[in-house]
Amino acid sequence: MVAVSVLLDVFLPVLPSGVLVITAATAAAAGAGAAGHVPDILTLIVSAATASLLGDLVAYRLAWRGGERLDRAIARSRRLTNAQERLGTALSRGGGALVILARFAPAGRSVVSFCAGAAHRRARDFVPWSALAGLSWAVYSVALGYFGAQWLGATWLAAGVSLTALFGAGAAAAFLMRRPETSKAS
Repeated sequence: MVAVSVLLDVFLPVLPSGVLVITAATAAAAGAGAAGHVPDILTLIVSAATASLLGDLVAYRLAWRGGERLDRAIARSRRLTNAQERLGTALSRGGGALVILARFAPAGRSVVSFCAGAAHRRARDFVPWSALAGLSWAVYSVALGYFGAQWLGATWLAAGVSLTALFGAGAAAAFLMRRPETSKAS
């Protein structure tokens, strides 16, 4: 259920995939006892990261094949056009920090995956960053749920603190993505 939610989250960013990952990690921590249950946690991380990458790839390929209709839709939106340009600049410089940052921002993953495909960015420039973004997000989300439950017990308080940290990271990522790029003097 977690993997399906993470996979579909790229198409319907309102799905609570982060909430489900944290909840599953909290449940794993609660069932682990004092010794910890590393296989469940590792399985959850691998499932969430793999589903994240697969969802990004499906969105990327659909946008790649989107044709003129998708190009027109992007051209009508100043925000999507700007996002596409920033992504292209980031990938052409060899840095995919924007791809990683977008994974944490609300709907950022969707915008980046669709824009990379619509702009026909090379898969070898996008896929490694998408994989790293999915893994980073999965580790962060699982760690929030697991350690929140370990430190605060498997309670609503632990889940609330973990979700607050997840939403805080998303808000910070969204803020950083919206910041105007600093112009270099020519």
